[in-house]
Amino acid sequence: MEIADQQKETDRIGEYSQSLLRGWLKWQRMCGILCVFHHCLALVLVHWVLELLCMAEVKGQQVSRIQLRLAGRRKKGNEGRVEVYYDGEWGTICDDDFSIATANVICKELGFLHAENWVPGAKYGRGKGRIWIDNVRCTGSEKSLAACDSNGWGVTDCKHTEDAGVVCSEQRVPGFRFANALDNNIEEEQLQVQDVRIKGVFGSSRKRLPVTEGYVQVKQDGEWKQICDTDWTAMNSRVICGMFGFPAEKGYNTKIYKIFASRKRHTYWQYNINCMGNEAHLSSCSLGHSEASSNGSCVSHMPVIVSCVAGRPIAALSTTRVRKAFQTERPLIRLRGGPRIGEGRVEVMKNGQWGTVCDDRWNLQAASVACRELGFGTAKEALTGARMGKGIGMTHLKQVSCTGFESSLTACQFNQNNLCGHNEDAAVRCNIPDMGFEKQIRLVGGRTPFEGRVEVLAKRNGGLRWGTVCNSNWGLMEAMVVCRQLGLGFADHAVQETWFWGGDPSADEVVMSGVKCSGTELSLFQCLHHGEELDCPNRGGQFAAGVSCTEAASDLVLNPRVVEETTYLENRPLSMLACAMEENCLSSTAVGLPPLSSFRRLLRFSSQIHNNGEADFRPKAGRHAWVWHECHRHYHSMEVFTTYDLLLLNGTRVAEGHKASFCLEDTECDSEDQKNYQCDNFGEQGITAGCWDTYRHDIDCQWIDVTDVSPGEYVLQVVINPNFEVVESDYSNNVVKCRCKYDGHRIWAYNCHVGGSFSSESEEIFDHFPGLMNNHLSSW
Repeated sequence: MEIADQQKETDRIGEYSQSLLRGWLKWQRMCGILCVFHHCLALVLVHWVLELLCMAEVKGQQVSRIQLRLAGRRKKGNEGRVEVYYDGEWGTICDDDFSIATANVICKELGFLHAENWVPGAKYGRGKGRIWIDNVRCTGSEKSLAACDSNGWGVTDCKHTEDAGVVCSEQRVPGFRFANALDNNIEEEQLQVQDVRIKGVFGSSRKRLPVTEGYVQVKQDGEWKQICDTDWTAMNSRVICGMFGFPAEKGYNTKIYKIFASRKRHTYWQYNINCMGNEAHLSSCSLGHSEASSNGSCVSHMPVIVSCVAGRPIAALSTTRVRKAFQTERPLIRLRGGPRIGEGRVEVMKNGQWGTVCDDRWNLQAASVACRELGFGTAKEALTGARMGKGIGMTHLKQVSCTGFESSLTACQFNQNNLCGHNEDAAVRCNIPDMGFEKQIRLVGGRTPFEGRVEVLAKRNGGLRWGTVCNSNWGLMEAMVVCRQLGLGFADHAVQETWFWGGDPSADEVVMSGVKCSGTELSLFQCLHHGEELDCPNRGGQFAAGVSCTEAASDLVLNPRVVEETTYLENRPLSMLACAMEENCLSSTAVGLPPLSSFRRLLRFSSQIHNNGEADFRPKAGRHAWVWHECHRHYHSMEVFTTYDLLLLNGTRVAEGHKASFCLEDTECDSEDQKNYQCDNFGEQGITAGCWDTYRHDIDCQWIDVTDVSPGEYVLQVVINPNFEVVESDYSNNVVKCRCKYDGHRIWAYNCHVGGSFSSESEEIFDHFPGLMNNHLSSW
């Protein structure tokens, strides 16, 4: 009724304006223009008539039916080239007179809260077809782009090199809108869907998480409705499974569902969905009226059912039946540096070596291929610009172009020739299944949602109750699991006294003790712990475990080439090693030897330590807790910053050394403006993200005492931050190993590389040292 009334008003104003204009022209022909006064009056009257005509045009624009979508080379679902569906055809918008107010109208119409930015010059690629709108001018209060002032539909002098794009906020109005509905005559106000879910049908599937099989239901106007299966396709199921975190769909027992469906009356959604199969989200599929489900019924009397395949990361935690549903071969792809499960820098195996992916042309389709290959669903975001930290080694794939149906990212088209640095490393955020882990744990009493006392929902005396976690041996690895389980990123600190965080008094009792984690578990309950037989001397309360989480973390990587190029032997008099002896940098056999007549043979090398992460590396202790060493006359901010080992080929240690962090500073940076840390004058210590610290081969303790080592073949191993005292996004790249040949007089280091960077080594480490493959180092 409102639209009809507006149209009548438009027609009335138009007819009235035209009659006034006809009357004025008739009077002018009869009387002529007699004087300047008459001429001025004519101009005023014509201006007034034209204004009325413009009012009619604006009124008409308010009822114009349009559809908007974001397209092009976009990295995330909330950005892209703006395209308008009008008069049966999709077209673009010219960037002339475009503004943030116009972007706000567009983003709100698309279901986002507001616009973050807008971009001119076809940043997201050139569109095709018509350029529908030029010189668009919005005030920001319009409910639709069609209500904004412009040259008129299709009136433009622009080219597609001027196509406008927008970046909308990541926060959306609850639910989503379908991007391809208007071409099937779906009214704009009917596009908003509040939610979609897979509803388990039978008893076990209704209670078990994740839900892998059940009805596909749509929530609209507060009511959950079924979808009629008459027009449903396998491609639709593929998209549904992908957006719920599953890599693929599979068949199911139709007979039992038909029997069950016949016993219950269902309310059906009046639309059908048509997906190509490579969409990252259901909202990108086409939407149309369903003849099979008119009047809330369904011709086939059968609602849509999907059955999804649980991917590798989830199948490993689930029942045998679910575990068998997915292949167990290790993929030639991995994620590194991500703060949450299903997030990280994309790395692929090629020619036996891990390398990164360049972000040129990196989009949601390519990212979805990577996510499915990893055993997750489709991609939520395709991240660029090394947002998950810089990788090391080769960049294997450049200008990746995927159809969305490839079984592996390496099966997509790509280029190997163009230049691409690690500041362009691609990353992803994948859709993951809802496991319900975040409902088993909470942080209480903190100043922000990112910190607090850890309280868990655990079994006690035959029931579930909230309680605290014992602080005995509580460390950074355990805190990492808590932060990941809650979706809060990395652990910044593991707290063993929480008296300053007032938790729930009813949850003071310890319900979990003996927790020991590798750091990669998805839930604290997957870590080793005592079960219901508790052992906690501190009794919880103010001595319960706590955590502080952070979105970003450092990532230290040792340069293997510098180690290889600077390795040499030095014979040094014991009389010149008094300070090193005091700091335990020599072998135990040096104790008691006469200083003036004894020598030590030292294996020396330099360490160049890069921070490739997204946050600065800072010592665990504040400067008030640094330890002063009188002999060397400097402070140690970390007693053990690196460890050095000489190993036999079977992993047996034959000599060792260590280096305290007496001066963590920015020796060099990608940009001189980045330097933040200098040790002079008791300055702050740390390594800024994008900078590196160099410990030269000629300083004390930068060695291994090999005086008692026999000639032979060895492995030199250097490990940074070996005790995990400081949070990092990836601990697996903290080790460098070199093959060494020692003939009793000279030593050669060769094949130096970061641990886990080669396939043969990865297999060996995975079999014998599983922690290294999962961001946790074990000592050899």
